[in-house]
Amino acid sequence: MISARTWAESWFLHLILLVAAAALAWWHPAAGGVGLLLVVFNINFFRDPERPIPADPRAIVSPADGKVVDVGPAREEKFLGCEAMRVGIFLNVFDVHVNRAPIGGEVRFSEHVPGKFLNALRAESALQNEHQILGLQDGEFRVTVRLIAGAIARRICIWTQPGARVARGERIGMIRYGSRAEIYVPVNCEIAVKPGDRVKGGSSILGYRK
Repeated sequence: MISARTWAESWFLHLILLVAAAALAWWHPAAGGVGLLLVVFNINFFRDPERPIPADPRAIVSPADGKVVDVGPAREEKFLGCEAMRVGIFLNVFDVHVNRAPIGGEVRFSEHVPGKFLNALRAESALQNEHQILGLQDGEFRVTVRLIAGAIARRICIWTQPGARVARGERIGMIRYGSRAEIYVPVNCEIAVKPGDRVKGGSSILGYRK
């Protein structure tokens, strides 16, 4: 369930929690049980399951697990430089937090933007919170992915860089402990999700390119 990459991001946290659980168990068995539950939760949080990738070459897949919280027009200046359709996804602490490439292509843009740590459910968190922007391009087709830190999620790990080629559904990063992911696509794309839908990273189809 835990991949080499998520293990590299998490082993020290597991160790700290194990030591804390042992100390709590020495103090009181019930407290040790609580500590052990925290260890299990942390291991579960860093799980990285395999996902079936849709075969349709027009499909744009979700960059994250979670709940679709908004779908609509928005301007994206960093990479697209134009009006786009945005799909916002909220990840709670029980979702898989590994992020995946929505399309296959080349990573053409990457920027880390420092910021606040507001609740990721709040719309203003998309612009005010610390976030990472990735621009992907396949021929003339371009999309922007924005990975946003939250009130609990305070570290964004990126596993790719400009110039790298990625496959659709490939793992590209991870946000720790509850967060938000957004994807910006051209306005002529057919959107296949609506607010309230649950999606899985790399597997659920958010829309189709024209």
